[in-house]
Amino acid sequence: MKKTALVIMAAGIGSRFGKGIKQLEPVGPNGEIIMDYSIHDALEAGFNKVVFIIRKDLEKDFKEVIGNRISKITEVEYAFQELDDLPAGFAKPEGRTKPWGTGQAVLACKGLVKEPFAVINADDYYGKDPFVKLHDYLVQEHDVDEVMPISMAGFVLGNTLSDNGGVTRGVCVVDENGNLTGVNETKNIVKTAEGAGVEKEDGTVDPIDKNALVSMNMWGLQPEFIDLLEKGFVEFLSAQKEGDVKGEYLLPIYIDELLHAGKAEVKVLPTDAEWFGVTYQEDKASVTEAFRKLIADGVYSEKLYD
Repeated sequence: MKKTALVIMAAGIGSRFGKGIKQLEPVGPNGEIIMDYSIHDALEAGFNKVVFIIRKDLEKDFKEVIGNRISKITEVEYAFQELDDLPAGFAKPEGRTKPWGTGQAVLACKGLVKEPFAVINADDYYGKDPFVKLHDYLVQEHDVDEVMPISMAGFVLGNTLSDNGGVTRGVCVVDENGNLTGVNETKNIVKTAEGAGVEKEDGTVDPIDKNALVSMNMWGLQPEFIDLLEKGFVEFLSAQKEGDVKGEYLLPIYIDELLHAGKAEVKVLPTDAEWFGVTYQEDKASVTEAFRKLIADGVYSEKLYD
């Protein structure tokens, strides 16, 4: 079986474990967290390696919470996203406290990921179907010499909304061949009687197509992509204004730049899977209930890894 890796971006977990850290909130009947279900689905789909991107100071606690358990069932590696892990010639601006975003996170995998890989967020539940579709696409033969082949799970907007407030989504523009041509970042999308709408500052709501495909930061990438990401990080840092302590090198923005420069092709893999996430503290109850229902419906066994 071709080697494929699941890369989980978990460096934003917070400075300590415990109450209030949304990636580590139990949602399953035996204390499972959302990552447990994502890893289970990925392994079932054929992925055979897991890479956790975390901060070095969290390594011991992270292994106790989930890492040691997963290392018993598949190969596990750790990549460390650090604030001062910068290319030669660059230094952390004074006053900067946060890492440099999802682009830097994936770049931390350089040297660890030598196989096609999927990237996901630690605190998002994606469902089984997109893992299967990404894996099937990644194990195909792809020419990476001139145009970088990238894949992306495209979720139906209506399946990604919160009952507890507005969300930001990247609404995809897709051509007749299923390739991405652009992403419209859209803020404050809310559930409405008709399906979905964009709530404006004056409280009015403009309707939006609930069946539109959106990006949920679930990507399929080739190992050579990391070399491009490294070059892009240098360009990003070179363009930063002196003293900027908030700029972020974001994976979707960099992929969009590659797309518009003709250096990448992004295949959108549509899925009807329902996304869950803990965007708001109030979401935890509905997410826990959703997992309870998935177990009752036989999608998962009560003891996930037995």
